[in-house]
Amino acid sequence: MSIESSPRREVPYFEFADVHKSFDEQAVLEGVSFEVQRGEMAVVLGRSGVGKSVTLKIVMGFLQPDAGEVRVEGRDVAQMSEEELASVRRRVTMVFQSGALFDSLTVGENVAYPLRERAERGHPMSEAQIQSRVSELLGKVELTDFRDEMPSALSTGLKRAVAIARALAAQPEAILYDEPTTMVDPLMAQTISDLILKLKYETGLTSIVVTHDMRLARKLADRIVFLVDGRVAFFGPPSGLDSAAEPVVRDFIQLDEVSFLK
Repeated sequence: MSIESSPRREVPYFEFADVHKSFDEQAVLEGVSFEVQRGEMAVVLGRSGVGKSVTLKIVMGFLQPDAGEVRVEGRDVAQMSEEELASVRRRVTMVFQSGALFDSLTVGENVAYPLRERAERGHPMSEAQIQSRVSELLGKVELTDFRDEMPSALSTGLKRAVAIARALAAQPEAILYDEPTTMVDPLMAQTISDLILKLKYETGLTSIVVTHDMRLARKLADRIVFLVDGRVAFFGPPSGLDSAAEPVVRDFIQLDEVSFLK
């Protein structure tokens, strides 16, 4: 009599397992658990101050959890050496709220920077190839005309679009977006969200988007992680939000709908 083996569970690209984090005895994350499969876009949603951005910093190894594990491709980030963390940061890039561009470099030079870094690490590219790739990436984010501009001349939204192009230049496996539509006007927020959605389908990269914007979450997410007071109040597809059992989730949805109608 043969016994069929159960299907092998795919190792998530990102996985939070009962993660706790506090600052000065103030609990920020309390038993947070969720996973992001390869090629999936997860949105970490919630009000300000619930620990959304902290999740990204722990993934990148900028912070360590007080308890629990955060794993990248099955490996605990907290147990990695500096060399291993550097490898993770080459494969997982982060688009910060500020854009974090180099002020002394033009837009084109900012996008070229990761390409030159890769060349130094043994992935040679000629100058012509670098410039061609920069043109391709700026075209992808619709910033071709801004190639020679300095970051100081750009709006917050345009800086974020440049930061996305620079992140793609690193040829990552995953991208983390920290509040990509915060502090920009509605039109630019729409442009950035459309850009992220376009890149989701064009690149198939694993992604985590941190936001408090319900409409952005519904637009982008394969699955939503809804954080409330440092815990996961909902984890699932956007279609499940409206029937979520947690009253605080329903309240958030209703308040967002009222705000949208004003």
